[in-house]
Amino acid sequence: MGCDVGYEIHPGEDVFDGATFEMFLEACNDHPRCQINYDPSHFALQMLDYVEFIDIYHERICAFHVKDAEFNPTGRQGVYSGYQPWLKRAGRFRSLGDGQVDFAAIFSKLAEYDYDSWAVLEWECAIKDAEQGAAEGAPFIAGHIITVTEKAFDDFASGGTDEAANKRMLGIEG
Repeated sequence: MGCDVGYEIHPGEDVFDGATFEMFLEACNDHPRCQINYDPSHFALQMLDYVEFIDIYHERICAFHVKDAEFNPTGRQGVYSGYQPWLKRAGRFRSLGDGQVDFAAIFSKLAEYDYDSWAVLEWECAIKDAEQGAAEGAPFIAGHIITVTEKAFDDFASGGTDEAANKRMLGIEG
């Protein structure tokens, strides 16, 4: 049959942002199975707008690595952090909820586009223990998954009217 291949767009790789993905996609003749494994932590460390990325590439996102990160540049360190140990880097991966990634915005945006594929915890953290990160991560993801409503919040208004009941409530029976 065939399978989709979800490329993880990653800093330091040949395909690291939307522009390089488009170049890669062009080299693949826009093949429909050329997809994206979306990981917002990689974009946060590059200061890319990871929510707008979903608006642009949502049709190509086939998987979602739910991973957090923080970027705290200084006068001495930026994206690459001078090859410092992870604990001392300006940009580092964190456990879910401990970094700067806005997961509420991401899950909302994915829900807007009816995303119905994987949301997988990818744990990497410079500080927190892996067992604690995993124990906190699974409920974190579950708490962010959105069940999309099948009707608008104001659909009650189209439910018809009971004129007699309305007149009774208003005290104008007659």
